[in-house]
Amino acid sequence: MTDFSRVPGTPQSSNLPLLAALAADLQDAGYTVDGVAAFLGEEANAALGRDQLVPAMLACREAAAAGTATAVAAAVALWLVGESVPVEQADEAFPRTGAAGLRELGLAEKDPAAPELLRAAVDLRPYEFETGSSAENASTHLWVASDLGEHQRPGVLPHGHVLGIGQASLSLAQLSLRAPADRSLDLGTGCGIQVFHLLGHARHVTATDISERALGFTRFNLVLNAPSLGLDPEHLQDRVDLRLGSMLEPVAGEQFDQVVSNPPFVITPRVPGEEAEDRFTYRDGGLPGDGIVSGLFRDLESVLAPGGTVQMLGNWEIQGPEDSKDAWNTRLRSWLPDTMDAWVIQREVLSPAEYAEMWLRDAAENRDRSEYAASYAAYLQDFASRGTTGIGFGTVWMRRRMDPKSAPLRRFEEITHPLESPLAPHLAAAVERFDWTREHPDLAAEHLVVADDVTEERHARPGAEHPGVILLRQGAGLRRTNLMSTELTGFVSACDGELPAGAIIAALAALLGREDPEFGPALEEEVRNLVLDGFLLPAEQ
Repeated sequence: MTDFSRVPGTPQSSNLPLLAALAADLQDAGYTVDGVAAFLGEEANAALGRDQLVPAMLACREAAAAGTATAVAAAVALWLVGESVPVEQADEAFPRTGAAGLRELGLAEKDPAAPELLRAAVDLRPYEFETGSSAENASTHLWVASDLGEHQRPGVLPHGHVLGIGQASLSLAQLSLRAPADRSLDLGTGCGIQVFHLLGHARHVTATDISERALGFTRFNLVLNAPSLGLDPEHLQDRVDLRLGSMLEPVAGEQFDQVVSNPPFVITPRVPGEEAEDRFTYRDGGLPGDGIVSGLFRDLESVLAPGGTVQMLGNWEIQGPEDSKDAWNTRLRSWLPDTMDAWVIQREVLSPAEYAEMWLRDAAENRDRSEYAASYAAYLQDFASRGTTGIGFGTVWMRRRMDPKSAPLRRFEEITHPLESPLAPHLAAAVERFDWTREHPDLAAEHLVVADDVTEERHARPGAEHPGVILLRQGAGLRRTNLMSTELTGFVSACDGELPAGAIIAALAALLGREDPEFGPALEEEVRNLVLDGFLLPAEQ
């Protein structure tokens, strides 16, 4: 098995004592999320989070000019800002590792323009995330290496670029379930961010990628952070298995309890005669249209154990009429096997032009005007060839059902407002409510209560005796708003857990004079939807 410890062009992870020395130096330097924020100050630190380097660069230069540069200042200048630093400063800031050790590890190199200076060879930045419950207030502190971005080293990104910590990877981490798992799979691991999170609840994690360089970065990050992640650096294979290959090929025939993936889903025009090395591997899976995402919808079942779940991000093409409410999810539904539950939340829709602009800018392909124009035109022609009117982006939750004959969960919704983070606990609770409603098809005998985060909002014209609009709002989770009818408002008002749902519906029918046979079943269906959405919960009996 390849251990990926010495992949060319990536940090080297075979020298365990040197990596342990580096970790000690970084810790002593205060090169942590809080340490960087304290050195830079609020404004410069916020700008750095937007990939705006000038305020941080000025802070580093001012500290150097004043003779107050600290070890954390050297680390910020070198790896976050992309400034060259004197070799002597690196030796002083990282005494166990030294400038020579940084070069040996592949983290820094001599500046070609000034050999007495050291410049970054990679991006190395602190990262932390909460572990356990919020009451425990525990955090895991790490350092994560990836390739330098175009804001640190100008120019079009190399096609083999290994992406670092970004909004997409953070979103996936917040989306992913943290229930105990025997085997988890990180499909398209990149620099390994999802693996760090999976190790907190999975006995064993398999991480795959089509890029050998990505696996080299992942191994380096695992070894550097081994103590914090509970790993033995000499026996990584006991908890983590790194595999090279495309999509599901490296794990064919195996089964996992959980799969997480930020796959290379970016829709990219295909060019006749293109080779794999012509693609940006971190985002382009090499298939036309949304073939990567559709293939995963169809095939992930094959690597899931019964009851196993998937959390992933994706793009999909919208090819129906622009004014059709269901145009965006019609194709997605057709991709799903009958034995898979699915819940898809579309978070954003871009026009073909907006999509082209975003991804050309992402890889800094907008530097050369003629090449930019040709690439832009290729995007528009590609989308037009398939009748694509929009491109959706969102989150996907799937599950292989324990009972293949049971009714599947199929939820496709568009939610563009801010959601609570992390979202995973709310998704898990919502799925539990779906399972509960499937086990309790007749709600008449069930006792329900209003969720703690739910509030009621009433709107009326000035002087009106009754409200014209009644809204039910969630303060947590998906933060939905539900427009209420008079009878549904009355039902919710009576949900204190004392009376069964059937008794409340019967009382409302008598109060409102509704003797029509459709009243009860229709109201019960509305109540069921409120349970699924988390406005109402089963009472604890």
